[in-house]
Amino acid sequence: MSNGSASAEVPQDPFNQTLTLLLEDGTPFQLTTRDLKDFNLYNVRICINYGSQIGATLLLMVVLALITPADKRRSPIFVVNILALISNFIRSLLQALYFTSAFSVPYAYFASDYSRVPSVDYSNSVAANVFTLLVQICVSISLVMQIRVVCLTMKRVFRLLVIMGSGLVALVALAFRMALVIQNSRAIVQAESFRSFQWLASATNITATVSFCVFCVIFVVKLGVAMRERKKLGLRQYGPMRVLFIMGCQTLFIPAIFAMLQYFTPAPELGTNVLTLVAIFLPLSSTWAAASINGQRRKIRDPESQGRIIATHPSSGTGQQETKRSSNGSLNTPTSGPRRDRDDITMTEIRMQA
Repeated sequence: MSNGSASAEVPQDPFNQTLTLLLEDGTPFQLTTRDLKDFNLYNVRICINYGSQIGATLLLMVVLALITPADKRRSPIFVVNILALISNFIRSLLQALYFTSAFSVPYAYFASDYSRVPSVDYSNSVAANVFTLLVQICVSISLVMQIRVVCLTMKRVFRLLVIMGSGLVALVALAFRMALVIQNSRAIVQAESFRSFQWLASATNITATVSFCVFCVIFVVKLGVAMRERKKLGLRQYGPMRVLFIMGCQTLFIPAIFAMLQYFTPAPELGTNVLTLVAIFLPLSSTWAAASINGQRRKIRDPESQGRIIATHPSSGTGQQETKRSSNGSLNTPTSGPRRDRDDITMTEIRMQA
């Protein structure tokens, strides 16, 4: 190499070199290869996350369509749960399409130049916000309906207080979500930064998570009390009430964990799973409880189970009574049976969940 020729400067870190790009008016700006790497890594992680939500939602929709009886498909709780799944599927799909749009072009992102973004990409981003609101509305309605079912055995005053209190919590969370949708949609249409409203996004996530937790706490506590009373009466079989109790605990803790992890781990995509998890767990719990009820019906209809001696519950002052089989094969039931406890949810009430 001759002395007059310019030699390229050797970078200290070849994996983190500085690149110089030009704006449309010729103004230079710089970014590093590490910035490009972080940009691509974030896009891939988000797309994987939304892809898993799309797959899980679609799979549950297919399962519900195949195993739900025709007469149950007209029930309000089934309609609301299906609407939540459909809205969540569309929401996740539109959110994933953002990373294939002109918004996700590296130059447009780093230069904040969205002049070549077509109107259809703006529409998809705004529609994704709207469907997020629809998912939360459907989930909140479903939770209110289920709280109403488990509180049927409570006194009227306490039942109204619980329903009105939980409904107020849901309305507060929906108000924050609606405000976020409006501000975020305005920022999208005007191609402005949303950093000044990050507090609103955080408040929306917190209020939504608190709302779901309040519903699930009421649900789990009421079922736990009912299970305890049933255990005192000698009913220890694994029935639909325990199924709903397990799914209620799952709906309480798992979305709350995902909502908190986004503040303590460098994985902001975890927060998008909260609505999907709740939308999936609600119809899944009803399906599992319905399957448990059907299994108990088959056991009752089984001729072998009819021949077993069934022990009844102890009543006050009479000790332990038993149901005995007479000589002609019929069952003789005791004349004085145990009183049905108010906290004991009947099979008809559980079937309303399904």
